[in-house]
Amino acid sequence: MLYHLLFPLHTEFGGFNVFRYITFRSIGATLTAFFVVLLLGKRFITLMQRHQIGQVVREEGPASHYSKRGVPTMGGLLIIFSVVLTTLLWVDLYSRLAWLALGVTIWFGAIGAYDDYRKIKRRHSAGLSARGKMALQITGAALVGWLLSSQQAFDGHVSLPFLKDVSPNLGDWYILFAILVIVGASNAFNLTDGLDGLATGPTVITASVYLLFSYLAGHAVLSSYLQLPYVQGAGELAVFCGAVMGSSLGFLWFNAFPAQVFMGDVGSLALGGAMGTVAVMIKQEFLLGVVGGIFVMEALSVILQVGFYKVSGGKRIFLMAPFHHHFEKKGWQEPKVVVRFWIVSIILGLMAMATLKLR
Repeated sequence: MLYHLLFPLHTEFGGFNVFRYITFRSIGATLTAFFVVLLLGKRFITLMQRHQIGQVVREEGPASHYSKRGVPTMGGLLIIFSVVLTTLLWVDLYSRLAWLALGVTIWFGAIGAYDDYRKIKRRHSAGLSARGKMALQITGAALVGWLLSSQQAFDGHVSLPFLKDVSPNLGDWYILFAILVIVGASNAFNLTDGLDGLATGPTVITASVYLLFSYLAGHAVLSSYLQLPYVQGAGELAVFCGAVMGSSLGFLWFNAFPAQVFMGDVGSLALGGAMGTVAVMIKQEFLLGVVGGIFVMEALSVILQVGFYKVSGGKRIFLMAPFHHHFEKKGWQEPKVVVRFWIVSIILGLMAMATLKLR
């Protein structure tokens, strides 16, 4: 919106020319989103307390989590509001990719909001059924895959980190692949959101890396030099990623240990779906497995735990899944688990950026 309102004035005042640059608008989006959440955070928490919208803790979880019962939740509503508002302020409103990213964020957020609502209403950790949640997620992801594959410039090739000459063409199977990436990312983010600030920190890192890759993917010269798939219009997704990054940073202000508010499924499903969609749109799907290694590890720990439990007749690989609970059971304090996971996430983010030259 600001781009359309202020950039045309650059002919009269040269300073408005900065709105032409995606880098400037991405930084503007990041800062705006951060301050929107920071300014509205306390009021949102008070509102949730007033309506008794508090966290429901599962009985089989670590005993240390019982103290979290009743802490305001559904903070993801604030994150989504900030992302949508900020993106609309700073993005080129003619960007179809940006609108698609916003649509996915809202759709997956709505799924999570309904799931949170059922948990709070029932006062039980079981919300929307796994089958129902999965069906809704697949529907949204399938629509993304179909919309992208129906474009004339669609390319079914996928790029692999660290491998320059390997780019398999999935053809008609790409829609199924897109569903796997988006739904997988959404659920992986959701499983990671189990400790104060645990999911928020890696989200900031993931969004910052994809901000960079989105900008490069939308720049014909730079993408060619770095041997990245060129995606016309992808640069505007950097603005969207900036909004996600800033909103998550602002939320971390209140979500850091001891958390004053939790994002809930409305936040984790939306953020995971958003990052998965960006990864698909800029043709950096497998990169999400690198920079989002923490999320992958958490999801795999649950899959391995459940699978091994069934085939071994009740035995377990980890003391508890998702993976972060394993370390809690081993005696690590919650802040130590969170900070060490953040450290790993930073290292993974650096590895992801290293793929720009190691091709």
